[in-house]
Amino acid sequence: MPKLKPNHIFVTDKEDAIITAAAMSDPDAMPYTDAEWEAVKPFVRRGRPPAEVTKERITIRLSREVVDAFRNTGAGWQTRVDAALREYISTENQRAHAQLLPCATTTTPTS
Repeated sequence: MPKLKPNHIFVTDKEDAIITAAAMSDPDAMPYTDAEWEAVKPFVRRGRPPAEVTKERITIRLSREVVDAFRNTGAGWQTRVDAALREYISTENQRAHAQLLPCATTTTPTS
């Protein structure tokens, strides 16, 4: 329970009963039943929604110059490191794929 201010006025049991009776007599302000609260609970979410694709937390050692260069680009620098590594992987995959394919040779017709 949060800390109360020094001049907090506590409600007596009699006052609480009067307030509750007044609230219960108002048809527009009926409290939820336990079943209604259970139906509401799944819709109550706190914080950031869970990501569909999560990233793996690792420890990696990089040269100071590389880290400084990315950090100097501002917020989101780790995402840019991830993008640079993805680009490298894509480039290397394309290069490896190109090496596996036979070279296209031009044939000259013989007469």
